[in-house]
Amino acid sequence: MLSAFGKAFKTPDLRKKIFFTLSIMALFRFGSIVPTPGVSYENVQICINQADNGGLFGLINLFSGGALLQLSVFALGIMPYITASIIVQLLTVVIPRFETLKAEGQSGTAKLTQYTRYLTIGLSILQSTGLIAVARTPGRLFSGCSFPIIPDTTWPRIMTMVFVMTAGTAVIMWLGELITDRGVGNGMSILIFTSIAASFPSQLWSIRLQKGLFAFIFVTAVGILVVAAVVFVEQAQRRIPVQYAKRQVGRQSYGGTSTYIPIKVNQAGVIPVIFASSLLYIPSLIVNFSGSSAKWAVWIQQNLVTGDHPIYIIVYSAMIIFFTYFYVAITFNPDEVAENMKKYGGFIPGIRAGRPTAEYLQYVLSRITAPGALYLAFVAIIPIIALILFNATQNFPFGGTAILIVVGVGLDTAKQIESQLQQRSYEGFLK
Repeated sequence: MLSAFGKAFKTPDLRKKIFFTLSIMALFRFGSIVPTPGVSYENVQICINQADNGGLFGLINLFSGGALLQLSVFALGIMPYITASIIVQLLTVVIPRFETLKAEGQSGTAKLTQYTRYLTIGLSILQSTGLIAVARTPGRLFSGCSFPIIPDTTWPRIMTMVFVMTAGTAVIMWLGELITDRGVGNGMSILIFTSIAASFPSQLWSIRLQKGLFAFIFVTAVGILVVAAVVFVEQAQRRIPVQYAKRQVGRQSYGGTSTYIPIKVNQAGVIPVIFASSLLYIPSLIVNFSGSSAKWAVWIQQNLVTGDHPIYIIVYSAMIIFFTYFYVAITFNPDEVAENMKKYGGFIPGIRAGRPTAEYLQYVLSRITAPGALYLAFVAIIPIIALILFNATQNFPFGGTAILIVVGVGLDTAKQIESQLQQRSYEGFLK
């Protein structure tokens, strides 16, 4: 495999793409540490050292590579684009216009991408306004820190900060598209990978300083095992054989080939974990903004705020399992697949075309989704288990959303490099 990577760097065209991608990643990280005009950098660093932020802010901060809590130019990170993409994808099932555009092919996809960009800008304005509104009051963004993060809270300064953060999100979208067009891999995925991977060294080293050498070695070993398990499951799939009947058109013979429908064990990816994390934080957010001391508010504070509570773990796992089935149901349509197979003369051996094929696909999909949902729930609660056993932070490096995204993006990028390498050498990464 190492020799294959060496061949990749020896290929001029591929080497140029790899170095271009690395340059964009470096530029992205530089923008993540440049403070927004009007932010007191010194006070932000003091508050970061004093406070421990989890929940939704911790999740968004993870996707921004730590830029959110530093209120940098790229503070919002890639999160507005992710949210906009998920919303547009869900709306394709609800809005007939979006469904028609999706069916049009490349031209329709281009229009949906344009709608996603517009929605991203709108969400960026909304999120930057909310973030600045929280940060302008000392002690709200960083619990227990009374230092003023934004000394000047006049409206011209606030509007300038909103404009800069929104422009930063637009630049991030542009950088992602540059990687997709001229680099290696999917641009947005690479930027997410960069943000998350940037926090791994500091998190591991903090474990070394706080817990000692033994805990550091143990966590590293567990991390290697978790990565290996995630790679195994992410690559696992059920291949349903499909046979196409031979057709005679004039003197030409068409069809007669065999292929398969790949159904992954983890068909939903990391989306259910993001959904569950975001929705589970809403009750705590309502309590914080309402300031209520009623019985329901006390119960939420006791059971749905701290991640080490059994009710929190059960609700979190149940929501992940539910959203896994929900997301798979709206993204994979067995009726549509069966209709397309019937249209082009395809059939599953032993299964009649049409409705029986759709029922069989639904049968397989519902059963293969079960271990995938349990796998996602287990990986997501690894940081919680670390919190209980080692009193670690919720930003435990090897688990949850971070490890799923890092491994998934790494595998996809390696496959794209391999496919380009195989154009010149059939061995690729398989040697």
